[in-house]
Amino acid sequence: MTTRKKHLLPGFGLSLGYTLVYLSLIVLIPLAAVFLRTTELSFSEFWAIVTTPRVLATYRLTFGASLLAAVINLVFGLLTAWVLVRYQFFGKKILDALVDLPFALPTAVAGISLTAIYAPNGWLGQWLEPHGIKVAFTPLGVVVALTFIGLPFVVRTVQPVLEDFSTELEEAAASLGANRWQTFFKVILPAIWPALLTGFSLSFARAVGEYGSVIFIAGNMPMISEITPLMIITKLEQYDYAGATAIAVVMLVISFALLLLINLLQWWSSHRHGGK
Repeated sequence: MTTRKKHLLPGFGLSLGYTLVYLSLIVLIPLAAVFLRTTELSFSEFWAIVTTPRVLATYRLTFGASLLAAVINLVFGLLTAWVLVRYQFFGKKILDALVDLPFALPTAVAGISLTAIYAPNGWLGQWLEPHGIKVAFTPLGVVVALTFIGLPFVVRTVQPVLEDFSTELEEAAASLGANRWQTFFKVILPAIWPALLTGFSLSFARAVGEYGSVIFIAGNMPMISEITPLMIITKLEQYDYAGATAIAVVMLVISFALLLLINLLQWWSSHRHGGK
């Protein structure tokens, strides 16, 4: 005699049905429409659009700058979360609130602010320019903007895990003769690594799709500082809808593949450390 497995929440089938319908309406159907629009093009036409030198340059800048910004946020986001969790100091609540500022700040305002700061006549730009460091209207400016908008994802993902981490494990490691660096790399880092990967993937995904804050500081020079979302907007302004969707499909596929790889790495890491 088989017994039916009971779920914690009643109405699981109905809830799952509503969830799938909602996700289909919000996510799957719009994405499917993008793929269907590209069927207006033959494969040779599609390939010619997505492999032009200008479009390839936007791919390199968008994904390269997003990856670099996510790595920077991985390091400094962990450092920020560590300071907010482990130390008490004057102005801590203000600093904690400032972390969420990129969430609330309109992207256009963020772009204008960063441009005003890093422009050749800006507060910081006027000091960096004489040393040959150009931020505004260069790929470096794109990295700065993407780092700015992605930092909260790492901090807010890692912070709760650090708060729940038991200090008794650190004390046990110290009592066994481990120094601070050994304690961090052998005890703390494995525990927070899945959260770090989650924050990294969220920061990366946010950076790939960013538009508003980047176009102001990038300068949008073809082959130099032009991002893929701007290329899509340019195609739409030219009423080249098939070309815009073709570029969007490539961007979607690459983003999905990278996020899938990151999620697989996170799954492998969590099972590896969870099995110990």
